[in-house]
Amino acid sequence: MTAIQEPVAPAATTLEQPYDYVRTELVEPDWRRYPGWRDVTETQWRDAQWQRVHCVRNIKQLRALMGDLLEDRFYDDLAADQREMATMSMLLPPQMLNTMAPTAGSDPDKVTEAFYADPIRRYMLPVQSDRDLAWPSHPHSERDSLHEADMWVAEGLTHRYPTKVLAEMISTCPQYCGHCTRMDLVGNSTPQVDKHKLSLKPVDRQDAMIDYLQRTPGVRDVVVSGGDVANVPWPQLESFLMRLMDIDTVRDIRLATKALAGLPQHWLQPKVVEGLERVAVTAQRRGVNLAIHTHVNHAQSVTPLVAEAARTALDVGVRDVRNQGVLMRGVNATPADLLDLCFALQGEANILPYYFYMCDMIPNAEHWRVSVHEAQELQHAIMGYLPGYATPRIVCDVPYVGKRWVHQLAEYDRVNGISYWTKNYLTSVDRENILDPADALQQRYPYYDPISTLPEAGQQWWAEQGR
Repeated sequence: MTAIQEPVAPAATTLEQPYDYVRTELVEPDWRRYPGWRDVTETQWRDAQWQRVHCVRNIKQLRALMGDLLEDRFYDDLAADQREMATMSMLLPPQMLNTMAPTAGSDPDKVTEAFYADPIRRYMLPVQSDRDLAWPSHPHSERDSLHEADMWVAEGLTHRYPTKVLAEMISTCPQYCGHCTRMDLVGNSTPQVDKHKLSLKPVDRQDAMIDYLQRTPGVRDVVVSGGDVANVPWPQLESFLMRLMDIDTVRDIRLATKALAGLPQHWLQPKVVEGLERVAVTAQRRGVNLAIHTHVNHAQSVTPLVAEAARTALDVGVRDVRNQGVLMRGVNATPADLLDLCFALQGEANILPYYFYMCDMIPNAEHWRVSVHEAQELQHAIMGYLPGYATPRIVCDVPYVGKRWVHQLAEYDRVNGISYWTKNYLTSVDRENILDPADALQQRYPYYDPISTLPEAGQQWWAEQGR
């Protein structure tokens, strides 16, 4: 009689994964570590008006805030960039500044080095030494690189996709990001960029937008943006949203606001929360999908206040809060940085990771941009860690085409860094510029990698083309 053997448990094995998930609790950095905020109370910190009044707008104010924590070399570097390179003026709410170098200590040399290395600082407070001095701008860079203004059907209303429009309500934000794709319109002029201006009064601009949408039933999706909708006076924004929902063919409304991360205090104001609830209830009653799209680029920006603002929006009836980040070298262009950010958003703040855009081809942005093949590798690297619905798509916003997943290119010259893309719909630009608009669907549209990422032969080729 054969004895029955007990099953043997397999030997325990530990697989070393490329990325190890560790749940991390959100923390609000202590703003009192900065000398200028040493006496700021929590009540003041949570006050939206206090945050707006105490934004840092220039180097003098930054020095007053930092005291002796930063060495002069940083301020000199910053001044050179403001004078010679910056396409956006300086505007940093305390909330955003407080996420920079959160544990740098008090030694000026260590704080300065931490500030230089900080990912939030790299795109919110760029300095000259950050830039690619050999190729600061790609030869094909443009102020309005996506040609949004070329597709205005009313002032500020871009009809770029068949069923979707972008409504630019305002040309200001609570904070200015160095990489802003609308750097030709948004914010104050800089020594490098004399900004365009919206000419109509807000009420007239909104009337024209509503009139177009009433006459264009093929549009079902409206992105309400700017600038940032957090800078639109709430009664004015609520009125516009209610008018949008009176149009039966509008089924999706998305509010674009980086302020959810940069100034969450705005979205926690009682008058804004109460107004957002009125809009959300109306949207539910009318079967309209109301969402907030925010813009977070690094896990350091996801703090308890940001999570509170996102959850408050969801609690009052907003269907989704989603994140549209920008892929930038030195900020988030590694698998670990992207996954850390996505887990902080999804797991700790109830913000859905949605898109990461490749940084657009605007002037003086080459040091931020990554190549298409690097973006493809990053998309591959982050797959399988997050829930499928919370795995963000990395997209290339191709001029005259629109958003495309980074693997959707038709052809790719890796040596010279030129990718070619096709599209499946027409825009007003196609109707105006092409004798037979259908030809636009047969064309291949180019997009260009940063020259510094190319092999030597490619860099030489571009040098021979001239700047």
